[in-house]
Amino acid sequence: MRDQGIRKFLAVLAGLAVIYFGVTGSADQDGGGGISGGLVLLALLAALLVWHLTKPGDKPAK
Repeated sequence: MRDQGIRKFLAVLAGLAVIYFGVTGSADQDGGGGISGGLVLLALLAALLVWHLTKPGDKPAK
């Protein structure tokens, strides 16, 4: 049960990091900040990737 809490935290953190760096990186180039649909989709994909990669294995730890 504790693993799901950590997985959720890491997935949300990854999504927020993508949004943060996407907004701060694009604000320097075109003058205006903002969250585009593509950035939200990229953040969702990053969160899903972290969720998948932190999945516990089938075998119990010894």
